[in-house]
Amino acid sequence: MWYLCVFFHRLLDYRRPEVESLAKLFGVFGDGDGDCCLEWRLPEQHHPDSPFHFIHLPSEDLARSIANRSILVKGIYELWGEGSSYEELEDTIKSYPDDRKLPYLTPESTFKITVDSFGKVIGFQEQNERIQGLAYIPFKGQVNLRNPDHRFWLMETDDYGSNNGLPPVVQRRIFFGREVGAAARKLLPTYQLKSRNYLGPTAMDAEMAFLMANQALATRGKLVYDPFVGTGSILIAAAHFGAMTMGEDIDIRVVRDGRGPDCNVWSNFKQTLFSYEYLIHQPLSGANELLAWLIYSCLLQYGLPMPISLLRADNNLPPWRPGLEEVISCPLLLVFWKFPVLDDLYGNLVFDAIICDPPYGVRAGGRKSGGRKLMKGAVAPYTVPDDKRTDHIPSTASYSLAECVHDLLDLAARMLIMGGRLVFFYPVLRENGSSEKRFPEHPCFMLVAACEQILSPRYSRILLTMVKTESYSEEVRESARKNHLGFKENHLKWLVDGNLHSAVFSPDNSQMGMVGDSKFNKESKPKYRGKYV
Repeated sequence: MWYLCVFFHRLLDYRRPEVESLAKLFGVFGDGDGDCCLEWRLPEQHHPDSPFHFIHLPSEDLARSIANRSILVKGIYELWGEGSSYEELEDTIKSYPDDRKLPYLTPESTFKITVDSFGKVIGFQEQNERIQGLAYIPFKGQVNLRNPDHRFWLMETDDYGSNNGLPPVVQRRIFFGREVGAAARKLLPTYQLKSRNYLGPTAMDAEMAFLMANQALATRGKLVYDPFVGTGSILIAAAHFGAMTMGEDIDIRVVRDGRGPDCNVWSNFKQTLFSYEYLIHQPLSGANELLAWLIYSCLLQYGLPMPISLLRADNNLPPWRPGLEEVISCPLLLVFWKFPVLDDLYGNLVFDAIICDPPYGVRAGGRKSGGRKLMKGAVAPYTVPDDKRTDHIPSTASYSLAECVHDLLDLAARMLIMGGRLVFFYPVLRENGSSEKRFPEHPCFMLVAACEQILSPRYSRILLTMVKTESYSEEVRESARKNHLGFKENHLKWLVDGNLHSAVFSPDNSQMGMVGDSKFNKESKPKYRGKYV
């Protein structure tokens, strides 16, 4: 059935991929791991960046699940009518089948009508007039503005042209429909960064962290890993949806100490209460019923499910012993994997998803174990004495982005289950208003989404979502190494002076002349800025 999907007008590249991922999570495509996609279409004469889209979904329950979990979907609606005028809207509503309308118009039910618009503001008096104009719909129930049984929306756009900074609309369009599900953006203030006990300079904002968790299909019973955990923002989002989490960082002071016993990564998890209602109302999948109770008992104690472990480790020298094989992940065992007995019996540890924001040198540069003297061969590798292990901080060396991404792909290829997802940010420089579209590749992975977020006129970051489709082997490893050499050679071409930081923050001569141009500053009208929103 076709539904009207209305998005928030922000992060435009992320909107459809998030819905596609959630459709996969809730079983719209079945159990296959192929390249599945939903069927979309735009309203008449609407720009592709318009917040209004039509989407085809197999059932209302799936549409509700997607909308309620999404961050960028404002709402999904059963469309009763649309038109370019209110007269045309009335005709289409009256022609909509009665067997679809009457169950929601009964005397026993309550309802609420909300008037909304895109690109303009409708005053309170105008809203009342528009609601009164819907008198031809035979509502028989009582109005309930706080907690109605059914919510109806009257939405409209205007032919405001193309000079107000919004997607151009050629013709006015009006929609009326019944709300099936609405976004879960109320959770964002709860997890906002300014309320965290412990923050770092590169902490991921809550909205983006939840989008990454949705792209990775984080849910109850899955194990999510972040090899650059920092202060844990991404793992907090995954834990909110019930996923078990693990993290790694090269800086022991971040993962162990923070700023004290009540101001560290662990305190961020204890701080925010988990939504028990979300856990209880999700359908159980087979043998995971016992796991649900185990997680629930953890929630009672911690608020959020605490990470299984936070490791001091190096992405360049991963701590996982060689010979690990792919297995079907058993959540019950993974809950207790840190116990020595089970670790001996079940040596294989496999992740359902890896989500991370690698260091790429704009706000923080990448580091790997070694130090300058060790990397140059001036000193031999050493072993830290047992009496100094507690307070020892290892030497580190610079870690290039190309090498970091290669190690990340190799780790994901070895440690992800088949069909598992790798979600990470990759930076690109923008030249002449556009960005390069060549991304890292690996024989084990298929790229399913590339979502750009423009951070400045000079550079942007792209959220890459990859699905594991091939098993890892030595042949695959060698093929990936050759791909890496080609990628590294190309990668260095777009680095100005060999440094992404200098490329981003160096003066742009092309913009210098515009600063003193008063005519440009005062008389130019705002144009549609696309993915800058």
